Amino acid sequence: MKGFLFDENLPIHIQFSPAWPVEHVTDLGAGLSDTEIWEYAKTNDLVIVTKDADFSDRIITSSPPPRVIHLRFGNMRKQDFHAFLSRVWPKIEALIETHKLVNVYLHSLETVD
Repeated sequence: MKGFLFDENLPIHIQFSPAWPVEHVTDLGAGLSDTEIWEYAKTNDLVIVTKDADFSDRIITSSPPPRVIHLRFGNMRKQDFHAFLSRVWPKIEALIETHKLVNVYLHSLETVD
């Protein structure tokens, strides 16, 4: 894996420091389809980070790359969002190295091989 691709439903600027570089879908242009995002992540060996169930559904029937981190919690203030992810992100990074999907809940992490 060479980095993370944050989906358009997530903040453009993150306030924590992942171990790998971060790109945002909006940097790629407007109106990309899920398939275009998927192919870009696959070609560039990026992990898709999203709140969109379509990507986690797709990875269930596919082999990586790409891998997917599905944030499965409701909306929260940006400050709380960044604080939460900064606390759990090291665990997420460790899990995504060996799993094709990491589901992130407020009180737990779930993986799919």
